[in-house]
Formats: sequence, C-alpha cells, structure tokens
Amino acid sequence: MTFKKITESDSNYDNLEKKSSISLLKIINKEDQSVANNVRKAIPDINKLVKNIVKQLNKKGRLFYIGSGTSGRLGVVDASECPPTFGVDYNLVIGIIAGGDKAIKKSIENAEDDFHQGWEDLKKYDINKNDFVIGIAASGTTPYVLGAIEKCNSQKIPTGCITCNPGSPLSELSKFPVVVNVGPEVVTGSSRMKAGTAQKMVLNMISTTSMIMIGKVEGNKMIDMQLTNYKLSKRATKIVMNKLGVDEAKAKDLLKTYKSVRLAISNNDK
Repeated sequence: MTFKKITESDSNYDNLEKKSSISLLKIINKEDQSVANNVRKAIPDINKLVKNIVKQLNKKGRLFYIGSGTSGRLGVVDASECPPTFGVDYNLVIGIIAGGDKAIKKSIENAEDDFHQGWEDLKKYDINKNDFVIGIAASGTTPYVLGAIEKCNSQKIPTGCITCNPGSPLSELSKFPVVVNVGPEVVTGSSRMKAGTAQKMVLNMISTTSMIMIGKVEGNKMIDMQLTNYKLSKRATKIVMNKLGVDEAKAKDLLKTYKSVRLAISNNDK
C-alpha cells in the first residue's frame, strides 16, 4: 500500500476566516459525525488488540500507552482514569508522553523527534515480555513512538497502535494495529480534532473492554471503583443498597467497614 499522510491532506473547506461562527460550528459538527462510523469499521482490529491485551494482563503484565502531543495526552488521560473507575493499581495502565509530565500541560513539540527516547522512557518501568505497549500517533510517523515500538518488537514485547493514516510506518510496524481513517481535518493538519476524537473513542473502548474482561465490572456496575470522592461514594452506596436490599445507612456502614463495593457485597450477600 502506498503511504499517503491523510492527516495532513488539505481541508475540504476553505475561506474559514470568512465564515460565521454558526457556520464553523456546523462544519465541525458535520465532520465529527463521521468519526464514530470510521471507528466502527476498525472494531475487528480493536478486538484483536483487546484480546491480546487481556492475555498479557492475565499474566500480571501491564498496559502502556506511549505518544506525543495530543496523542500522548489522550493516553495519559485514559491511563489515569482506570484506577478510580476500576480500582486497579496506578501501575497497571501507564501513559507515557514525549517530554515527560511537563508536556501534558505545555507543548514540547521537538520531544517527538527523538527516535531512541521512547524506549528509554519505557525502560524506567522495567518493561518486560508480560507487558503490552500501544503507540498512539495520528500521523503514524512520530519517531519517538516508532523507536519505542521497534525496540519492543525486538524484545518480544507485544505491540499495538492507534493511528489515522492507513499504511503508515507505525501501523506496519505494530503487531496489532488499529487504523481509523477520519480523512482531512477542518483546519488542515490539526489532528487534535477528528483524529484526536477517534483516538479517544478507541482508547475508551480498549480500556473499558479490557477491564470488564479481567473482572472489574459486575452486571453493569463498577464493582471495584475507588471511594475517593463524594460522587463515587454515593454511587457505591446505591450499588450496595440495590444489590443487598438494604437501606442507605446500612450500605454506608458496610462500605465504611469493608472500604470496597465488591467486599461489602460478597461478605453480606445471602
């Protein structure tokens, strides 16, 4: 397949600066509506990816996301939301971004050009064959990500990717690639838009499905959520009330005792 960087293709719209705000909003929304359908087309590949992630997690491995810029930030966001949502350790799903944590808030664009640094950043976590690494890059050409994935492959560490360019170096290099072709952006080359939305959707699918498959959801409830704030504690109380048929006071008492929705239910479900 001949590689064409679709994420850099010229926008289907022109003279944007002459359009009204309502026209611009409608254009962006129209383009966004195509994203979910393009993600749907990638489900078979996402399924292959998830099955192999779960295989590694069941071997006590970890899931790593590695990327730069918007892609890296999206990986960090998804990883950081797994512990409070599913009660997993903060070291189970790990997001790594080129330039380090300071790049989450402030753009460090040249950090993505270092082919060797991605692997160096992964080594800080004593990465091994039980782990799984997903490279995230809308273009599929980011040296920081490519270098990390190439080295993982040489070390027999399973790899996947999320990209928006068919036939990209990253999709060719990764063992379990996911490619979502969202077409040109409204603002030419601004891959934080449709490409970023697609990546976020795929990340949601990957982490949620993986967590369900390793037993972190019961029925449709987050049975292992962390009781770290009022909202989560209230949700946990409701789950215990409904599951055990007890009143709010009793549910709160059980959660105070066991500090876990799962344990409160399992130790009191007759």
